[in-house]
Amino acid sequence: MIAAPELPSEFHYPQDSDTRFSSDTDFSEAPDVSINPTKGKGGKKGKKAAGEKGKGGKGVGGAGRMNGHYQENGMENLMLFEVVKMGKSAMQSVVDDWIEAYKTDRDMALLDLINFFIQCSGCKGVVSGEMFRNMQNSEIIRRMTEEFDEDSGDYPLTMAGPLWKKFKGSFCEFIAVLVRQCQYSIIYDEYLMDTVISLLTGLSDSQVRAFRHTSTLAAMKLMTALVNVALNLSINMDNTQRQYETERNKMVAKRANDRLELLLQKRKELQENQDEIENMMNAIFKGVFVHRYRDAIAEIRAITIEEIGMWMKLYSDAFLNDSYLKYVGWTMHDKQGEVRLKCLTALQGLYYNRELNTRLELFTSRFKDRIVSMTLDKEYDVAVQAIKLLTLVLHSTDEVLSPEDCESVYHLVYSAHRPVAIAAGEFLFKKLFSTREPEEEGAPKRRGRQSPNANLIKTTVFFFLESELHEHAAYLVDSLWESGADLLKDWECMTSLLLDDPVPGEEALTDRQETALIEIMLCTVRQAAECHPPVGRGTGKRVMTAKEKKTQLDDRTRMTELFAVTLPPLLAKYSIDTEKVTNLLQLPQFFDLDIYTTGRLEKHLEALLRQIREIVEKHTDTEVLEACSKTYHALCNEEFTIFNRVDIARSQLLDEMVDKFNRLLEDFLQEGEEPDDDDAYQVLSTLKRITAFHNAHDLSQWDLFSSNFKLLNTGIENGDMPEQIVVHALQCTHYVVLWYLAKVSEGSHRKEELMSLRKQMRMFCLMCQRYLTNVNTTVKEQAFTILCDVLLVFSHQMVSGGREQLEPLVYSPDDSLQTELLSFILHHVFIDQDDDNGSTDGQQDDEAAKIEALHKRRNLLAAYCKLIIYNVVEMNTGADIFKQYMRYYNDYGDIIKETMSKTRQIDKIQCAKTLILSLQQLFHEMLSELGTGFDRSSSAFCGIKELARRFSLTFGLDQVKTRDAIAMLHKDGIEFAFKEPSPQGEGNPPLHLAFLDILSEFSSKLMRQDKRTVHMYLERFMTFQMALQRDDCWLPLISYRNSLQAGGDDDTMSVVSGYSSRGSSVRSKKTKAATPTATVAAAKRKLPEGSSRTRVWNMQTPVMMPSPHLTSTMMRGPGDMREEAKRGRDDSYMGVYALPSDSQQHPHPHTLPQTPQLHQTPIDYNRRGTGLMEEDEEPIVEDVMMSSEGRMEDLNEGMDFDTMDIDLVRPLTFYYKYGICKKKETSSRCQLRLFTAHLTCVNICMNIRFNN
Repeated sequence: MIAAPELPSEFHYPQDSDTRFSSDTDFSEAPDVSINPTKGKGGKKGKKAAGEKGKGGKGVGGAGRMNGHYQENGMENLMLFEVVKMGKSAMQSVVDDWIEAYKTDRDMALLDLINFFIQCSGCKGVVSGEMFRNMQNSEIIRRMTEEFDEDSGDYPLTMAGPLWKKFKGSFCEFIAVLVRQCQYSIIYDEYLMDTVISLLTGLSDSQVRAFRHTSTLAAMKLMTALVNVALNLSINMDNTQRQYETERNKMVAKRANDRLELLLQKRKELQENQDEIENMMNAIFKGVFVHRYRDAIAEIRAITIEEIGMWMKLYSDAFLNDSYLKYVGWTMHDKQGEVRLKCLTALQGLYYNRELNTRLELFTSRFKDRIVSMTLDKEYDVAVQAIKLLTLVLHSTDEVLSPEDCESVYHLVYSAHRPVAIAAGEFLFKKLFSTREPEEEGAPKRRGRQSPNANLIKTTVFFFLESELHEHAAYLVDSLWESGADLLKDWECMTSLLLDDPVPGEEALTDRQETALIEIMLCTVRQAAECHPPVGRGTGKRVMTAKEKKTQLDDRTRMTELFAVTLPPLLAKYSIDTEKVTNLLQLPQFFDLDIYTTGRLEKHLEALLRQIREIVEKHTDTEVLEACSKTYHALCNEEFTIFNRVDIARSQLLDEMVDKFNRLLEDFLQEGEEPDDDDAYQVLSTLKRITAFHNAHDLSQWDLFSSNFKLLNTGIENGDMPEQIVVHALQCTHYVVLWYLAKVSEGSHRKEELMSLRKQMRMFCLMCQRYLTNVNTTVKEQAFTILCDVLLVFSHQMVSGGREQLEPLVYSPDDSLQTELLSFILHHVFIDQDDDNGSTDGQQDDEAAKIEALHKRRNLLAAYCKLIIYNVVEMNTGADIFKQYMRYYNDYGDIIKETMSKTRQIDKIQCAKTLILSLQQLFHEMLSELGTGFDRSSSAFCGIKELARRFSLTFGLDQVKTRDAIAMLHKDGIEFAFKEPSPQGEGNPPLHLAFLDILSEFSSKLMRQDKRTVHMYLERFMTFQMALQRDDCWLPLISYRNSLQAGGDDDTMSVVSGYSSRGSSVRSKKTKAATPTATVAAAKRKLPEGSSRTRVWNMQTPVMMPSPHLTSTMMRGPGDMREEAKRGRDDSYMGVYALPSDSQQHPHPHTLPQTPQLHQTPIDYNRRGTGLMEEDEEPIVEDVMMSSEGRMEDLNEGMDFDTMDIDLVRPLTFYYKYGICKKKETSSRCQLRLFTAHLTCVNICMNIRFNN
C-alpha cells in the first residue's frame, strides 16, 4: 500500500539546507521537478520511456487533428481550455476525442494538455513544440512565469462572473473524466501520467499564486481520481483472488487449469497496475500535498484538506490511518476559518460511517479537546460544524466525551446565533433524549402523563432549571425545535403533568418545576403558532413553504382544541400564583378563535372569561393585569363570531372598575383629614387595573382625564399623595392623551376636538413639569419619561406625511422646560452607582438592584437623547451629554455614541459645534477647579485631551464628508482659545491658550489645504510677539501650529503610523508592498518644498520589540493577506505555521529573524500599539505625530535607542550650532524653519548623543 509516514516527535522551521518547500520530516525529500518516468518494466505493451518523446507518432512538429480543429506546432492550443470554460459540451466526449488524439500522436496531445493547464492558470504564454522537446519542466515553468501578466492578480479560479463560477466545476470534472476514461489503457504507459504529474508538481512549486493554486487543485483532483482507480483495482483483485481460491479448491477432476492460469495472470496484472497507481499517488502526495497543505494561501490549504478527506473516505484501507489523519488534526489549528471548516467536514464524512470508528480512536483521543474548543470558534460556520462533528462522535460512541465536554456544548443552546444553537440542540437531544422507553407491540398507545414523552419532558424541565437561565426558555425551545418538535408539541402530556395527580410511585413536580414547565409550554405554543425564532435570533421574516403553512395551521387547530378545554382549569388551579398565571394568560393570543364556534366550545369560552375576571379582581400585580388586558384584546376581534360575547364581558368589567374608581376617588379627595392606608390601597388597586386596560383598550368614553387630572393636581397642592398613585395616574393620563390623538388622527375630526386635545396635552405637560421637582425619585422619573414621550409625539414631526391638519397640536418646549429636562438628566443619570439611592429600598448591595437601577437610568438618558436627535430640544444641549462620554463610557457609552452619530447625520456643522462646546465646558470646569496655573500633565487636562481624541475618531476616514464640520470646529476652538486675555496682563498667554493643545487632536482630520486655511485664521489672533515666544506656557500654541503646518509631513509619517494603527492596512490595501527605495522616493515627493534630502533618510522607521510567538491558529495579519491577494506573484507562501508537537506549543523566538527564507511566511513581529484603536472607532488610520507629547513619547518608545528626553523647544543657539538655522536670518523666520524641520532635529539629537 501507500507508504505512510510515522507521527513525528518534533518539528523545525526550514533551514538553509532544506528545500524551499520546508519539507515534512515524515517523508523523504520531495521528488525533483522532472520525474524520471523510466521504471525498468519492459514487459508491458504500449509503454514507452519518457525519453522517447517524439517517437511512435507524427511528432510535435507535425500537424494533428483534434475534434476537427487543426493544430500546428502547438500554437493553436486554446481548444481544450475554451471547451472546458464554456462547459457546454459533454465532458466525456471531449475527453474521448483527446484520448483518440493521444493514441494518434501522444506528444501533440500532451502538448495540448500542458497548455491547457497553463491556460487555466491565466497565463498568456504558450508552450511550443520546441520547448516541449528540448526543455525541462522547470525551465518551461520559468519561461511561462516570465510571460505571466503581473499587473493583474486575477486568474480563472478567482475571476468573478457566472461564466467563471462554473469554470472550477468543469475543470475538476475534466480531470476526473480523463482519469476514468484512461484507467484501462494509456494511464499505465509510463508517459502520460508521469509527464502530467511532473508538470503539476513543478507548477505547484511556483512563486506565482495562479500557477500554484491551479496546479494544486488539478493535482488533488487527479489524486482523487487515482484513488478511485486504486479502489476499483483493489476490488477487482479481491474478486480475482476469491475466484482463484474457489477454482483451486475444486477437485482435481473438476479444476480448470487454463482458468487458474488466466486468473493468476489477471491477478498479477492487477497487482502491477495497483503498484503503478500507488507510485503515482505517492508522487503526488509527497510532491504536492505535503508542501501545499501548509501554503500561505487559505484556498490552497482548504483544497488539500478537502481532498485528503475524500481519500480517507473513499479508500479507507489505504488512507484512513494516523499517518494521514494527523494532517487534518494539525490543520484544525489553521488561522483561516474556511480551512478549519474543511477539516471538520472531512472528519464528519469519516465519523458518519460507524465501521470506521475503530480506526479513529487514536485520532479522537488526541484531537478531541481541539474539536470541543472549536465549538466556540469565532467563525460561526466552524462552530456549527464542530458541534455537528461532536454529535457524530456521540452517536458512534458514548464514552469518548466526558461530562465536561458535553456541558461545554449544552450551554450553546442559548447562543444568539441560531445555527449554533440548533446544532447544540441536536447534540443535547441526542445525549439526553435518545433513550426512549420501548413500547410493547399491540399495547394501546399511552397518552398524557403515562406517555413515553412524560419523562423526556421532565428531563427538559430539569435541564432548564439547572442551566439557571430562567428568562431564556424561548431560546431553549427554539434550539430543540428542529430535532425534538414532536416532543415539544406534546401539549397533552404537559397539561396532564400539571393537572393530573401523579401515579403511585411517581414523584410529583415541585412548584418551581411546574413554573418552568408552564413557561416552556408557552414558548412551544408561541413557536408553533408564529413559526419564527425569538428576538435576537432571526435575520428577518422568511416566506414559509406550503408544507410549513399547513403544519402551522394544524398545530394552531390542535393547540386551540386542547387549551380551550384545559386552560380554564389551569387558571383556576394556579389563579393565586402570579408567575404561572401571567404565562398561562398569554396562551389565547395564539388560538384560532374560529375553533370556539366550529368546535362548539362556547361553554369553555364562558369559563375562560369567568376565570380572567376573577384574576383581575384578585390581582394588583401590573404584569398579571397587563396579561389579562392583552388576552381580552386578542379575544375581542371583530372578525370572529365570539366578539360580541367577549365585548359584553369586557364592557361590564370596565364599567364596574371605572364606577368604583370614581366613587373611591370622590371619597378619597373629599376627606378633610389625611386618608387612611386602606382607602389609598383601594384607589391604587383600582387605578392599576384601569391603567393596565387603558394600555390596550380605548376607554375614552369614560372620560378618565378629568378624574386623573384632579388627582394629580391634589397631589401637587397637598404634597402628600402616595407615590404609586401619582405614578399610575400619570401613566393613565398619558394613555388618555394618546388614545385621543389616535382618534383625531384617524379621519375626519372637528376643530373643537383638536382644541380640546391641545388643551389637555398642554395641561398634562405642565403637570408633568411640576412633578419634575417632586421629592420622590420614582415620581420624578415617571414624570420625566412621560414628558419626553409626549414632547416627541407632539413635536413638529407629527405634521409630516400629509398630516398638516394636526399643526395646532404641535408643541415645542420653551427654554425653561428644556433647562429642567437637562438638569434632571445631569442630577439623576450622571451619578455614581453608590449615590443612587432611589427606588432600591436600601438594597444597593444587591447586584440585581444595581443592574435594575442602571437599566432605569439608561432608559431616562435614551428618552432625552431622542429629543436631541429629533430636534425637539436644541442640539447644543447635547454638549452636557457628550462631555460625559469618557467618564461614563461603560454605562452609557453606546447611547452617547449613537446620539453623536445621529446628530451628525442631521447637521454635521452643528454637531461639530456641539462637540467643541462640550470640550470648552470641561475646560471651564477644570479652570474653576485647578485655577489658571494648572499643570497640563494633570489627570483632568489629560482626560479632556483623551475625550477630544475619542471625538476625533468618530469622524471616520472620509475627510471630504466632514470637511466643513472639522473646519468649523477648529474655528470655534481658536476663537475660544484667544477669547479671554491673560489676567496677568499683556505679554502673557491668553487664559484659554492651553485649549489649543486639546484642539490639536482634530488636526489630523483636516485636509491639507484646509490646514493652511486654519493656520492663516490662527495667525489673525496672533501677535508678532506671540510667534517669538518659546516658554513652556506657550507650548500649546507651538504644538497646534506644528500640527497645522505638518500637511506635507503627515503622509510621510504614515510609514511610522502603520506600525501602531490597525487601520494602516486600509491605506495600503490596494497597493503593492513598497520597497525601501520606493518608500523613500514617495516620502521625498511628499515632503514640503525646501526640505533637505537628508531629512528623508534620517527619518527611520522605529524598530519594534518582538511580540510573543504566534500560535498555530494565527498565521499573519489580515493586511498581509489582503495585500497578497492583490498580487499576481507571491514572495512568500510556505510554512504558514509550524507543525505542532504533542504539546502543541511553540518556543518563543529570542532574536528577530534576519532575512525571511523564500516561500516561508514571515511571522509578524511588529508590536501593536495599545490604546490607539478603541471600540468606538469607525476604523481609522491615526497619525502617530499629531500634536501631543504623548504621541512623541509613543514613537520614542518604539525606537531601538536608549531612553532619552527630547526637548520640543531648544534655544536658538542650539539650532545655530548645528546649522539648522542661519544666524543672519530673522528670529521669526528661523522659528518657522525650526518647527517645520522638527523630525530632522530629533534625528540630529540622537546622532549627537550616540557619536559622543
